[in-house]
Amino acid sequence: MDTAVQSRWEQVCTQADLVPNAGVCALIAGTQVAIFFLPDATPQLYALANQDPFSGANVLSRGIVGDLQGSLVVASPVYKQHFDLRSGTCLEDPEVRVPVYAVRLQDDSVLVGRE
Repeated sequence: MDTAVQSRWEQVCTQADLVPNAGVCALIAGTQVAIFFLPDATPQLYALANQDPFSGANVLSRGIVGDLQGSLVVASPVYKQHFDLRSGTCLEDPEVRVPVYAVRLQDDSVLVGRE
């Protein structure tokens, strides 16, 4: 289920600012958002809150991206929990999830949906 938050779009960076198969962090209205660019995936862009709910640290943009149990995930660099890039759900503890955001590429601009 896609639970992405969107109602307004905010430009956060350009496509050139993205790192293939990795994350970058953007500050949107005081909230850190991790943006992941996976050029071989469909869709290619994913965005979720940067804060790891287990450690409280803003580190998810620095996590390792991969495929686990058929899901595209980012592994937190702190305690190594895996978060589904589409839903934000923690694979090790499905009761825990991080907010996900709608994200799109328009021309060369990366736009993230805001509430």
